[in-house]
Amino acid sequence: MDSFTLADLTSIVVNLILIVIVIFLLAASFKVVNQATVAVVTLFGKYRRVLRPGLNMLIPFIERINRTVQIQNRTEQLQFKTITNDQAVVYFTATVIFSVSDHEPETVKTVAFKFIDQRSFDIALLSAVEASVREFVATRLQSEVLGLRGEIVNHAKSTLDEQLSGWGYTVIDLQITELSFDKEVTDSMARIVAATNQKIAAEAEGQALLITRTKAAEAEGAAIRIAAENEATAARLRGEGLAMFRKALAEGFGESAELLEKHGLDPALLAFSMWTETIRDAAKEGAGNTIFIDGNIATGDDAMRRLQAMTVSEKAGGAKKKSSTN
Repeated sequence: MDSFTLADLTSIVVNLILIVIVIFLLAASFKVVNQATVAVVTLFGKYRRVLRPGLNMLIPFIERINRTVQIQNRTEQLQFKTITNDQAVVYFTATVIFSVSDHEPETVKTVAFKFIDQRSFDIALLSAVEASVREFVATRLQSEVLGLRGEIVNHAKSTLDEQLSGWGYTVIDLQITELSFDKEVTDSMARIVAATNQKIAAEAEGQALLITRTKAAEAEGAAIRIAAENEATAARLRGEGLAMFRKALAEGFGESAELLEKHGLDPALLAFSMWTETIRDAAKEGAGNTIFIDGNIATGDDAMRRLQAMTVSEKAGGAKKKSSTN
């Protein structure tokens, strides 16, 4: 009874050990690979195959997962500095987005074993971007760098594409998020910009003043020309009016003298009448004027004779004109 019990117990223990070993072997044989990753399997330290996301089987104790490769997009932010052609230090902050080129075993193998660890890859990536940017910036002046951010990115991306393709990666995007200079350089550039703006403002003000004065001179010249033309027109009209007035006055004197002579009156009365009317109007319309009239009879006779002489001269002239016409 005792021996049977011991043998039976031994058998049970052995069976349990076998079951545990099988369970352990089964557990070691199945490996789960997470989504967006692939696992690199080695056999005795040598690359053997790639495991896809999901449940996979391994040969226990012979095959093992050496490392896991992320196949999602990765982002690295890099900070470095370089020097322009005129010896100005430029500080850059760049963001690189990249991923594994494809999921083929050879590509995954390259990604897994190209660098000894992640730190080595990060250093190589920083050096590649920095070298590409330095190559471009070294040929430019500090005043040009700020305006060439797009060209710098394109140059660095093209160079980095070629570099990372040999490592099994593809560059998705590269952006320079910050670009700055030393404080002394920044202050000097600010002064240059301020001086340039002041120069442009002064030139604009000078042009505005020139235009204003030119327009004012043109307006003044036009006003003077118009005033001169108007004055000339007015003078011509005044001359024409005076000529017409004199002509009408002469014709009126002639008609009045003929009418007086026709009625048997002395034409000298016309001159006397005009003389007296002139004195009357001067006295009537004058404002504080004083008119002195010589009341001497001899003086009056002398004035009358002069008026008569004027009338006789006009009459004689008219008769001569008529005879010459006939």
